Amino acid sequence: MRISGKICGSVTTRRGAALSVAGLMAVPALVLSTGTAAQAASCTASKGPYQKQVEKYLNRPVDGRQSTADCTAIRAFQVSKGITPSAGYAGPVTWRTMKTITAQKAAGKNPNAAKKCPTNRGRIACVDLTRQLSWIQDGSRLKFGPVPVRTGRDGAETRTGASKVYWRNINHWSTLYDVRMPYAQFFDGGQAFHSVTKSMYNNPGSAGCVNMRPADAKSYWNLLKNGDDVFVYGRKPGT
Repeated sequence: MRISGKICGSVTTRRGAALSVAGLMAVPALVLSTGTAAQAASCTASKGPYQKQVEKYLNRPVDGRQSTADCTAIRAFQVSKGITPSAGYAGPVTWRTMKTITAQKAAGKNPNAAKKCPTNRGRIACVDLTRQLSWIQDGSRLKFGPVPVRTGRDGAETRTGASKVYWRNINHWSTLYDVRMPYAQFFDGGQAFHSVTKSMYNNPGSAGCVNMRPADAKSYWNLLKNGDDVFVYGRKPGT
């Protein structure tokens, strides 16, 4: 079946090597003080613009000065969330990710407390771009989630508004990006829910699809069917 619109996915080279816009960012000055050369070369001595906020989030002493211990803690967070470059720099992407995770935790089991996703359509998959969250509800009753998602990057934003699942392919292959899109459920042109193996916080985002962790994408596959409603609202941080 031909899918209209641009198919989203991870950009790859002809040989399959993944390209990362974030990976091309310049890394601040490096500190070569302690540990092995490889470890030292991966950590920056530069203080980031969100140094105090990041220190507080990581339960570090909040003094606004970069230390080796601060850098190690920041870098560990960046590595765990797929943030690149992971140099221990307290920059805008790292702080934005921390705020997003805080908002996701605050959602708890009542992600639609503000009633922004319709409750009068029966089974519906909701996507909140602002909090990078998705869930499935029946009316006002939560059926699954909320779970973190990875939506469209700046210039390839996941479109907002109401739509419906119109085509599903459990092992879809994107001919545009030459990548697998497991558990693909298309709902708006070439935009779909589908599984990826990268972190949900990996910058800068998808090419428009709603990326999900494999287990979450599988649950969505089992819970949704063609004709089910999808509602996307909000605005992804950084877009």
